[in-house]
Amino acid sequence: MSVIACEGPERFARPETYKQWQVRILRAGFKTAKLNKQIVKEGKELIRERYHKDFVIDNDNHWMFECWKGRVIYALPCWKPAKKQ
Repeated sequence: MSVIACEGPERFARPETYKQWQVRILRAGFKTAKLNKQIVKEGKELIRERYHKDFVIDNDNHWMFECWKGRVIYALPCWKPAKKQ
């Protein structure tokens, strides 16, 4: 059952920071995988050539960010299962 769906018709999303998601995913037994540098580079070039100057792609600590006027809109990581010890 969706907890969000049970909160009423006006609530359809629960925005959380990427750092909150990172903690949640790490606790679930995953770790971040390195982003493909070529994909990030091509994404940055496409955005620079075709979109508004205030829309940018950035990356930090294995996360790729889509930002508008300095605010993160989407945070995109790659995950892989952590090795069990």
